[in-house]
Amino acid sequence: MAEQFNIHEAKTQLSRILERVEHGEEVVISRAGRPIAKVVPLRTSVRRRGRGSLRGTLAMADDWDAPQVNEGIAEEFGL
Repeated sequence: MAEQFNIHEAKTQLSRILERVEHGEEVVISRAGRPIAKVVPLRTSVRRRGRGSLRGTLAMADDWDAPQVNEGIAEEFGL
């Protein structure tokens, strides 16, 4: 269960609350005892296994870099 803070506590302890969120906790902000918001950590990094992690999931046509294909793309973008 996420820890709950009322609005006044959240305003006065914002730095401490954000530090807890940075460490993975979720915090609920409430007004008059009624939850109105949840503060959760953002996931900003991509967790890939390393080089080649998309191998087998992407399929490219043999002519993906052909001049005709490039010209068609350029025309679609008005170049």
